[in-house]
Amino acid sequence: MATKRPQLNGVELSDHAERVLRVLEAAGLEAWVVGGWVRDALMGVAGHDVDICCAGSWRENEEALEAADIGVVESGIRFGGITAVVDGERIEVTTYRMDGFYTDGRHPESVTRASSVEEDLARRDFTVNAMAWHPERGLLDCYDGRGDLARRVIRAVGEPRRRFEEDALRMLRAVRFACRLDFVIEPKTASALATCAPLLDAVARERVGIELDGILVTARGGDALLRYPELMCAAIPELAACRNFDQRSPYHAFDVYEHIARVLTVAGELTRFRIDGGDPDQPPSPSLMWAALLHDVGKPGTFTVDERGRGHFYGHPELSEKMARAIMRRLSISGDVIRDACLLIRYHDRPMMAERQDLLRVMQIFSGEGINTARLMGELFDLKRADALGKAPSCFSYVEEIERMREMVRELIANHEAYSLETLDLRGRDLIAAGAKPGPRLGELLRQALAATMRGAVPNRHEDLIAYLDL
Repeated sequence: MATKRPQLNGVELSDHAERVLRVLEAAGLEAWVVGGWVRDALMGVAGHDVDICCAGSWRENEEALEAADIGVVESGIRFGGITAVVDGERIEVTTYRMDGFYTDGRHPESVTRASSVEEDLARRDFTVNAMAWHPERGLLDCYDGRGDLARRVIRAVGEPRRRFEEDALRMLRAVRFACRLDFVIEPKTASALATCAPLLDAVARERVGIELDGILVTARGGDALLRYPELMCAAIPELAACRNFDQRSPYHAFDVYEHIARVLTVAGELTRFRIDGGDPDQPPSPSLMWAALLHDVGKPGTFTVDERGRGHFYGHPELSEKMARAIMRRLSISGDVIRDACLLIRYHDRPMMAERQDLLRVMQIFSGEGINTARLMGELFDLKRADALGKAPSCFSYVEEIERMREMVRELIANHEAYSLETLDLRGRDLIAAGAKPGPRLGELLRQALAATMRGAVPNRHEDLIAYLDL
């Protein structure tokens, strides 16, 4: 008869994690499952990463595991942590600890071994992450984390300001958890976010970028902008100039900052409905989310007012692209994401028509080494649609034109229309075989053939292109 697996709220603990737990306790070292696995299990979600907190020192934990032929990586011994590796599964094991003073707003100066799991839980960031569970001893919940899960609330353990002064990155983590779980941050904790936002300056920009990435892929980044503006502007200072910036335009019902937030929200919603036909369970494209966040960041720097008192932002896509590139590089965002997001930003406001040749020209712009033209064109239409829906109601009708263009691009791709030399049904070797001499003129002939098929003078078929060039 099969042994019943240990379960919390119907979610089973993995065999490997249970083995690590049992080995530690067999050595006389009290151990608990803590953190995200407990939180997710209480929400009915099977977590993948398991963290175990243990009474032993890291050396004692290591010795107990190695004696049971469990591999160990000394991954964080400065903070009492090691990683147990069982058949490829990694289980983090840390000793009960209390943190000393945080002089850099990120890491404790010292770590002291705690005498109990309760003392360890007291140092953690949020109540929903400050619970421990054991197959026999059950759930240990000193701060009503389970109640906060039921209330759908993110709340700091103890005094919020102290938690954020200890580790300023916790502020962005609070927002990321709220966005990921679709929770709200309780008022006292949210107030501390605004008060402590300047502390984020002490955090490495790469770490800030990782948290912002995590917020954006929840597709709720617009909520983060609107609910926690002081913190989001501390993370990206260039956004501060957009707050309360009156666009003075009949096409805009909101200031620049709120417009950006609404565009980010709509872009996130589009990924849930997957107009592109993709998997709705997949996270949104990072390039689309970053483009939505930064597409108008250059507007304050290009603002002019005409004789009628109307505001204009001539050149704002170009300036926004330049600023976005600098921002994303500063935050150590992936190079591919920067490339794609900057393309979207630069051309998000380009006038386009549901006309074959114009669409092929744009597809040509959105082509090149490493670029997925079909995906990026879909994201361009997502951004344009979100941009239109983030303006005044008079602009909403443009959505129909955007969707016509989206469908036309799908047809152009399905029909193998050429928009780049890579998609042209002709190669240099074909020209040589047809009688052309090797050399620089081959490139010119290929460009002539591409221009001709793009304007509709000849089909994108090998034999027709050769005949058109009349070699």
